[in-house]
Amino acid sequence: MLALMATPETSSLKWNTDMKRVVIGISGASGVIYGIRLLEVLRGLVETHLIMTDAARKIITMETDLGVSAVEQSADYCYVNNNLAAPVASGSFLFDCMVILPCSIKSMSAIAHSYADNLLVRTADVALKERRRLILCIREMPFSTGHLQLMTNLSNMGAIICPPIPAFYNHPRSTQDIIDFVAGKIVDLLGIEHSIYVRWQGDPTAFAFSDLLEI
Repeated sequence: MLALMATPETSSLKWNTDMKRVVIGISGASGVIYGIRLLEVLRGLVETHLIMTDAARKIITMETDLGVSAVEQSADYCYVNNNLAAPVASGSFLFDCMVILPCSIKSMSAIAHSYADNLLVRTADVALKERRRLILCIREMPFSTGHLQLMTNLSNMGAIICPPIPAFYNHPRSTQDIIDFVAGKIVDLLGIEHSIYVRWQGDPTAFAFSDLLEI
């Protein structure tokens, strides 16, 4: 995989047009491991373009044993967040989807108000204006009324609000199982087949609703 710090010169690179292009943003919220795992799962399946905020870079060193450079090398292309001349900052650069995982409240608020003062927010704004899929994995709890109002506004603007909430019907046996479930749900939203988590198959012992009416 080729990891590049984007400069105006990289816009002349020949991109791989045979694969989906997915922009992955990692912002400054707890749970950066989710975004890192998503990068790992998508490796070789899509062309990935990574944007990390300064806070995300710091949290990677706080919450994981990985170095920032190792995360950058998991992506096909990597951009610094203050480079508003990067290819992904333009609507003329075609990508299929953008995922911000995790998405901080600060980044969500900026996106909701089109306050595009960095590359992460600008690229999300491009996704919205170009009607491309934007998945925001808001990492906060509890949510205030202000948070919920902004999420509603973003949903009405076309974004998919997907907090990284795990399920337990698959009986996770490790933290990795929980991480994989969240990453897998995002991959589902990208329309890519995978088998990194156990899907619900139904409960054969459960009553049908019609059976309950007869009791």
